[in-house]
Amino acid sequence: MRGRGLPNAALEALAAARNRLRRLERREASELRRWVQNTGNLLHLSIVLFVPVVIGFVTYLSNEVQILSFLLFPPLASGTYTLVSDPDGEYADPLRFVASLTVGALCGLGAYTATAWAYGGVPSGTISPESAALAIFLTGLVTWAARIEAPSAFSAALLSLVTGDVDPVAYVVSIFLAATVVAAAFVVWREEFYEKRARYLYETVRGDDHVLVPMRGDTAERTALFGARLAAAHEAGKVVLVDVLSAAEAAAAESTAAEASSGELTAPEASNGESTAAEASSGESTAAEPAMSEAAQRLERCAETIRTRVGVPCEVAVVAGDPVPATLDAARNANCDLVVTPYEEDRGTLSPYVRGIFASDLDAVAFRSVADRRRWKRVLVLVARPGDVAHGMVDFATRLTGWRGTVSVTTCIGSDVERRPAERRLDRLVDTAEGNIETRVARTPVDDFIAANADAYDLLVIGSSGERSPASRFVSPPTFERVQQIDCDVAVFDRGH
Repeated sequence: MRGRGLPNAALEALAAARNRLRRLERREASELRRWVQNTGNLLHLSIVLFVPVVIGFVTYLSNEVQILSFLLFPPLASGTYTLVSDPDGEYADPLRFVASLTVGALCGLGAYTATAWAYGGVPSGTISPESAALAIFLTGLVTWAARIEAPSAFSAALLSLVTGDVDPVAYVVSIFLAATVVAAAFVVWREEFYEKRARYLYETVRGDDHVLVPMRGDTAERTALFGARLAAAHEAGKVVLVDVLSAAEAAAAESTAAEASSGELTAPEASNGESTAAEASSGESTAAEPAMSEAAQRLERCAETIRTRVGVPCEVAVVAGDPVPATLDAARNANCDLVVTPYEEDRGTLSPYVRGIFASDLDAVAFRSVADRRRWKRVLVLVARPGDVAHGMVDFATRLTGWRGTVSVTTCIGSDVERRPAERRLDRLVDTAEGNIETRVARTPVDDFIAANADAYDLLVIGSSGERSPASRFVSPPTFERVQQIDCDVAVFDRGH
């Protein structure tokens, strides 16, 4: 018997190990995806992968085409790095890149020719100080006048002086050809990948158009209208309103229906055997219908309002069971990828229901409504760090405001040293979004900034801090737990796990 049990135990151990490995792989893949979603990390990864491929291709061409000189590689490599490291910077113009390298090489060639003419030739293997100074002077003057200044132009000019046995004219031609190849590759990379990185990396931007709204609490109808505005931004958008009956409510409805069905069977009118059997059969299948029918009618009235005001398809569903699992099952059954639930508190923090929704694999928004607004034209988005969560918040904000409203994407810093990096992060963040977007960097604590500015906006969008450790939550509570007194609507966004 013991011998027979060993294979089963071994299989169970292997299955458990395989499941742990899969969970580890999924977690590592998720961490890698979140790391790449930081634009700074994406650019560094592109430098590591893209620049070597381009330089390797140019090297291959130089081996095949004798006119290309190996002396072009230093300025070419530095220029390629400048392009990829800051694709939106002042030096990221492909025409400027080719022109600056070519002009630098021409200025170096001119300085070399002038010095050779003045001194009756230049000994092989030597560089006169006059030619080096003249090459840099001409490069700086010409690139300044032509507005094509670039660091790599100066290295191209100096390398023209050490061409040795290489014809200086051939060096200039090779610089132009190689720079053209690199510029073409950069344009393809920037237009087809970098500018469209939201499509490949940020899942919230290409999804979240089927919205499920649990109709809970006094602000359920306002929350439904908010969710409908998010869904209406996409052509395939739809809203599903769901009401969850508790187990007690379903049991009570079933008991009431059963009693009614039993009463009908004993009533004088139930003398016909066929009709009674049919009624008993239908009564068994619709035991909980009274409560569900009443809830469905209530949801349908709200759905009709949404269809009229927003013009987005709206469905209704009534389910029974534990609130969190029943809501998530309803979302999956309705093919919804976003849950917009009313904001609920329990002793100063999120209610167990909202925490359960946030712990799921679906994107979720907890909407705290303080006014009967139908539109949100001025939206403040507070960003702590770049990534898919930040892009999701900006995407939701632009859906609400459209082209007529304004989105203010803001981050708070502790010192002026952080200002330039913070401005660069915000610029890269909003680069993938469309709409009227402004960026702000505030040197002030988050609480003070919200208290001073939130009243000027219709909506505040913040993250759920789902990635923070328990220790950091204990030391500094999440922002959404400290914004109870502000006089504007609040949307707390949580990225599905």
